[in-house]
Amino acid sequence: MESVRTRAALTVLGALFLLLALIPVARPARAATQLCGATQTVAVNGGEYIAQNNVWGAATPQCISVSGTSFTVDSSGHANPTNGAPASYPSLFKGCHWGLCTTGSGLPVQVGTMPAVTSDWSTVQPASGTYDVAYDLWYDTAPATTTDPDGAELMIWLNSRGGVQPAGSRIASGVSIGGATWDVWYSRMNWNYVAYVRTSGTTSVSGLDLRAFTRDAVTRGYIQNSWYFIDAEAGFEIWQGGAGLATGSFAVNVGGGEETPPPPSGAACTADLRVDNAWSGGFTATVTVTNTGDRTLTGWSADWTFPAGQTVQNAWNATVTQSGRSAHAVNASYNGALAPGAATTFGFQGTGSAADTPSLTCTPA
Repeated sequence: MESVRTRAALTVLGALFLLLALIPVARPARAATQLCGATQTVAVNGGEYIAQNNVWGAATPQCISVSGTSFTVDSSGHANPTNGAPASYPSLFKGCHWGLCTTGSGLPVQVGTMPAVTSDWSTVQPASGTYDVAYDLWYDTAPATTTDPDGAELMIWLNSRGGVQPAGSRIASGVSIGGATWDVWYSRMNWNYVAYVRTSGTTSVSGLDLRAFTRDAVTRGYIQNSWYFIDAEAGFEIWQGGAGLATGSFAVNVGGGEETPPPPSGAACTADLRVDNAWSGGFTATVTVTNTGDRTLTGWSADWTFPAGQTVQNAWNATVTQSGRSAHAVNASYNGALAPGAATTFGFQGTGSAADTPSLTCTPA
């Protein structure tokens, strides 16, 4: 038979074990992953998102530390001029970025049947450096996940510092989307580039409606309902400095919410080139621009890349500029307005061979 003293000792030990069980045990914090390679990435949240260092516009160093859907720019040696491209875009994304895809994203989705897509994002923006704080959304003409996107790039600038601005030119001001007003910029690259710049900067958004921006771009003719939304990214385009920029948390939700009908396709156009005359070392060509959309165009532009080093010497019925092999034509003051189904022409004289003529891309204004 156990003694009273033994029973008392066991009682004390039991109470001690119960007390220890109730004391919370400190667990080590999740270690951050540092990325310093220019194209280095890491999957987070079980592959739901991918973080990328993404130094693409410079050879200067940059390191970021990633922990879940948070990351911080630890160091940056960038010093790009502000009238050119940024040095980097450290960011998180959901979807497919140049063939690298997250898991279970629900993307790609066709623009015309695009479900609700919303995002939450909180940031830390230091008072030094030159940068923007921006979403980067990508659209492809096909549901491709292994090739470069060829449809459109849509940026949403929440804030910026140092006087930087999007590529191209401002084509609209005071556009109301998601409870804020935005200036809209456009440029033709290898795809349509459109940027929405918030007129009053912010450090965070909650439930930002990415579908609303997509549909506004559709009505302007920069994105087509037949294209596919393939990727949503959020990060910092950095020109100079940038250390201390941070994402506190980030989320993109695809699907759910009220389904609404897609907007009309809006403006659209085609441009077709025909060689009229050719001789040794030169040629003349006529380009026909046709409004293939369902609303009247107020202007248009055409872009093409010469395959064999040809150059434009002079042009008529349009202003044509050339950089390297890339040419860009903008309507004259008298032939920009085109009703649905209507067409106009412009021409140019070129040097070089007319044997290899380029295909043209038309963009409505």
